[in-house]
Amino acid sequence: MSDLKRGLSEAVAAAFAAAGLPAELGRVTPSDRPDLADFQCNGALAAAKSARRDPREIAAGVTAMLAADPRLSVVEIAGLGFINMRVSDAALSARANEIAGDPRLGAGSVATSRRILVDYAGPNVAKPMHVGHLRSSIIGEAIKRIFRFRGDMVVGDAHFGDWGYQMGLIIGAVMDEDPFIKALVEQLNGRGRPVTPEEEKTAFAALQDRVSLEDLDRLYPAAAAKGKADPEYRDRARRLTAELQAKVPGYHLLWRHFARVTKVALERDFHALGVDFDLWKGESDVDDLIAPMIRELDAKGLLVDDQGARIIRVAREGETKKKKLPDGTVIVAPSPDPLLVVSSEGSAMYGTTDLATVLDRQRSFDPEHVLYVVDQRQADHFATVFRAAYLAGYAAEGSLEHIGFGTMNGPDGKPFKTREGGVLKLNDLIEMTRTKARERLREADLGAELDPDAFDDTAHKVAVAALKFADLQNFRGTSYVFDLDRFSSFEGKTGPYLLYQAVRVKSLLRKAEGEGVKTGPITVSDPAERDLVLLLDAFDQALNDAYDKRAPHFVAEHAFKLAQAFSRFYAACPILSAEPVLRASRLALADTTLRQLEQALDLLGIAAPARM
Repeated sequence: MSDLKRGLSEAVAAAFAAAGLPAELGRVTPSDRPDLADFQCNGALAAAKSARRDPREIAAGVTAMLAADPRLSVVEIAGLGFINMRVSDAALSARANEIAGDPRLGAGSVATSRRILVDYAGPNVAKPMHVGHLRSSIIGEAIKRIFRFRGDMVVGDAHFGDWGYQMGLIIGAVMDEDPFIKALVEQLNGRGRPVTPEEEKTAFAALQDRVSLEDLDRLYPAAAAKGKADPEYRDRARRLTAELQAKVPGYHLLWRHFARVTKVALERDFHALGVDFDLWKGESDVDDLIAPMIRELDAKGLLVDDQGARIIRVAREGETKKKKLPDGTVIVAPSPDPLLVVSSEGSAMYGTTDLATVLDRQRSFDPEHVLYVVDQRQADHFATVFRAAYLAGYAAEGSLEHIGFGTMNGPDGKPFKTREGGVLKLNDLIEMTRTKARERLREADLGAELDPDAFDDTAHKVAVAALKFADLQNFRGTSYVFDLDRFSSFEGKTGPYLLYQAVRVKSLLRKAEGEGVKTGPITVSDPAERDLVLLLDAFDQALNDAYDKRAPHFVAEHAFKLAQAFSRFYAACPILSAEPVLRASRLALADTTLRQLEQALDLLGIAAPARM
């Protein structure tokens, strides 16, 4: 099933080819002047330059060949040689019925399915998620859903930060604060053997009542600050990290408790956002791979000694950039930076873990493409890791891709903070948005007939739509200002507006069902019907653009335009009061619009309530 734009492009391309001109000049796009035409082609102007002919003459030859196309009611030349096309009502009616009968609602799928892994969210053990995790979670989930809907085999991985220096810091801080925990850990360490299942059960029960995620969140900032200021404290944290990674029993069990209490909070926040993962792997899962990987890299001649450390040089000959040193000196250095694999102290580094993760994924899933949905500020880091992975043979050239994004900012244009200047916890942001959604529903006199549980469920869906659509309506690479009052409104380009339109159609369909009115074949004649069907037809192109450019905002934009087109249709075209054949047609058009709108929203990770 082909959309109208693609089908007309093929016809216009054939007309250009028949005229002895390049077929690619026949590209058709939606019209810049929808009041004059549905589609246009500007290829005659480009052809005129190379053929040294009058563009209107070329356009005339092409339009003559298109005149008999039954899909077109008007084909005419405008201006210097633009070809304008208006689709016939019959062709629009046929396309509307195709979409209505298609389980995929007009959306195509990939010719060949690929194995895709999406790395997103990146939460840390022992720390609750904050607003900085929001964009990665929202964008990554949408990309995963879009790729899966297009037909790829997709796996989503949360990729925990759970095995580095911060773990040594928090282990030390917890032991310093609670003598009981310190004694328990030292007792387990002193036994010189692994912890038995019974000992583990007893220890976890004791820790459950003494260390919560709130405790870890309270202790970590002070420990991190002290680690920067106090060399002895920092060295102890490094030593504890090394002993954790060596799986010294007491430290390892305490770390596992941190992971358990963190995962409870993570699952709560992710579930609230409609985000889910196939894999909950972290840096610790590749720890056993690191030592043999380093030996392999050494055997391949990739490791280079550098001031006591071991690195992989990934820059190619002639690749350089200007770099500012801490003392202000500007030098010309290789670009990308080398990958630090082993520090001068002999420990594996952040990039080492990322490289081992590439290797682990190759062995366990063998993805054809991996998408890393991570802050744009990490671009240089990933450029280095990807180059190292290609050199080591752990991934095919070009198969690792960083999907960068900008920041969610406050009114001051800087990354969003609390009023006190701290980082806002994600759970607090979600609850703040839920509260605002309840207020908005009451202000608009919506949901008054719902029972309390149903009202709260609707308010939650409105809150999630407000958060997600505020983010996903923007191209992911740009930053945006978070404005809860504007984003939670039921008017304008917002998630709540889209939900309101979906609920409006559901109400219409319930009323029709109560009156015994059924849908029928769609027949298009009114301008508002035409506009709505043209939007329904554009779904496949929006999906293609979102897939090819890894940019969910194309789907978000389509959903918004579709909702607007339905609103105009609803105002201009009586449905239940129309005569029977027209009523059945318009009801079918409303039903198809709802199904496509809900499909688009689902790709964005947004669910519409039944009532409002």
